[in-house]
Amino acid sequence: MTVDTALRRDISTDELERLGGGEVAYIKTLSSEEANEIYPLDDTLPEGINIYALHAADGTPIALTDSMQAALGQAIDDELVVASLH
Repeated sequence: MTVDTALRRDISTDELERLGGGEVAYIKTLSSEEANEIYPLDDTLPEGINIYALHAADGTPIALTDSMQAALGQAIDDELVVASLH
């Protein structure tokens, strides 16, 4: 589904929660450096690798993985539909 850019608007966290209803998630690709800055981890991640962050529709982090397949697998295990973000 393509949305005309003239129709786009910012969506609040509350609106995303209602939209996702605990059933929708997205995967965000980050560098390990970005992930270390954004997420409080006990150990820092190695430099120079991609990290795949699975998030609920409202932005709540669900999982960090080192592969897209693992992030998709986590979404499937949690019975989540992964939305494509552009």
